[in-house]
Amino acid sequence: MVNHQTISQSTAPLSADDLAALRENLNEQRLFRQEQLCRLAGPATSRAEDRLRQRTASQIEVHIKLAATARMVLADVEAALQRMDDGSYGTCHLCRRPVDRERLMIVPQARYCGRCQQVKEAVP
Repeated sequence: MVNHQTISQSTAPLSADDLAALRENLNEQRLFRQEQLCRLAGPATSRAEDRLRQRTASQIEVHIKLAATARMVLADVEAALQRMDDGSYGTCHLCRRPVDRERLMIVPQARYCGRCQQVKEAVP
């Protein structure tokens, strides 16, 4: 059975309260990723250098991938905040339709509506 209340909420435009909550979430994500990158790239002390020398190749690879992912998410978050500032937030970059409210509540930095995201992921 389909819950029509949920459907109408997901297609409803974002309220000022929604945007404020999403902005706060994005700012928290930005701060977290900035701190994460600082920790990953922090200054090497003699103790840290010793630990770095002892790391295995797989640990170094994980460290590099974590930093790359953090940079990518940070860029997405900052782009979403910029879209909020310029008034284009919540509009799909491909089809120009509104991104569902529910999707933005789950992934506030989403650039694409659910349908376009599926199409984008299906293309190799």
